[in-house]
Amino acid sequence: MEVYINGKFYPKADAKISVFDHGLLYGDGVFEGIRVYDNCVFKLEEHLERLEYSAKGIALELPWSRAELATATAEACRRNKIANGYIRLIVTRGEGDLGLSPRNCKAPTLIIIADAIKLYPDEFYKTGIKLVTVPTRRVNPAALPPMIKSLNYLNNILAKIEALNLGYHECLMLNDQGYVAECSGDNLFLVHRGKLFTPPAASGALRGITRQAVVEIAAQLGVALSEENLTRYDVFIADEAFLTGSAAEVVPVIEVDGRKIGDGKPGALTGRVLEVFREKVSRDGLKL
Repeated sequence: MEVYINGKFYPKADAKISVFDHGLLYGDGVFEGIRVYDNCVFKLEEHLERLEYSAKGIALELPWSRAELATATAEACRRNKIANGYIRLIVTRGEGDLGLSPRNCKAPTLIIIADAIKLYPDEFYKTGIKLVTVPTRRVNPAALPPMIKSLNYLNNILAKIEALNLGYHECLMLNDQGYVAECSGDNLFLVHRGKLFTPPAASGALRGITRQAVVEIAAQLGVALSEENLTRYDVFIADEAFLTGSAAEVVPVIEVDGRKIGDGKPGALTGRVLEVFREKVSRDGLKL
């Protein structure tokens, strides 16, 4: 395996950055998680656009063009023979000192890892996943906008720890007002009376690339969709529910906090969304 760092590829064992890099010291940086399906980098353009927006949101100037980032990403896949897998594209503030000020960081660090991934067991896509609501609340959007996909994931990690300690693979996170935000690493969709619902970014939800793909699929299928504040009660009475994420794809949810969602089995609309999603992934993006 070879890892791209600032214009060069290094064997995995030699892929290193400075201990004074502000990405390590302060979580100061942004990233994208990108999937590859049948030699197609799914929605690479959208991922790179979001990376640019995230960087702008934290006042991090990217010295690379979008075309240069796309070329480096494709080369990382080719070198590692990734026809189906996962790309982690990371931009840190770069090497600095022990002070918080980013002005002491001379240049950002670019890292691209192309590897295999398996987030959930195959059975979850067939039989569904169970969730639990955790005590840790999603960071207020006024403190850290969820639209910024930053390296600072401790909020999500604390929620994941609580879920794992309770015996669950994934959890539901609420915002400080008690509305549903997202899961520890995925967006949430509900189906109620034939209509799709999902929390807005203002509730603390990331504007996920797979989330947006599902929005497009809903329009394609003629299914009405609404972004609005949702409560746990809305989750409990949903006819169907599912998670979305680049690593997770589309995962049916069959239970939340001990309440069955619908009849406790993956729903028909969820299955249809997943079916159309899998039809799109190998052609909607950059062909290697």
